[in-house]
Amino acid sequence: MRQALTDGSSSTRYLTPERGASVTARPLRHGDVRTVIGIFDRLSDRSRRYRFNGPKPCLSRSELIQLATVNADRQALVAYAEDGRDPVGIAQFVRDGDSAEIAFAVVDEYQRRGIGSALVAQLMADARADGVREMTALVSAGNTAALTLLRRMASALSVSYEGSELAVRAAIA
Repeated sequence: MRQALTDGSSSTRYLTPERGASVTARPLRHGDVRTVIGIFDRLSDRSRRYRFNGPKPCLSRSELIQLATVNADRQALVAYAEDGRDPVGIAQFVRDGDSAEIAFAVVDEYQRRGIGSALVAQLMADARADGVREMTALVSAGNTAALTLLRRMASALSVSYEGSELAVRAAIA
């Protein structure tokens, strides 16, 4: 049986990004809207547009609840800065059978340090251990950093246009 990563204390991981200091990663606790807002509020308009594939000045109540939902099919890891207080990134997946859609964001001042790569690698390892064999993502065509990260993390099965975004499908087994 699948289990959500909901225990923030016993599931702490120490990630070493490619560049910069180590970060602590913990599963998002179910309903933790404060952490989701803490990350969203520190994203620039450009980062929000890349993460949500369009302008996103604010999150609706239903979007916030959805992003803070954690269960057997919806999991998320949150990266925290060196002092452990401020969330600096999040990677989430929503499972559908043996496939999962992945999304991630890192606050602007912490981008380009490898935090997104470290979070996505850990989340994909968790998904793989949980029986997920394929990852999908919808990526803004201009978000070359996200596309590069996804290509490094998995064997790309296909990358195609879906409207103005790129639909990525990759094996993670």
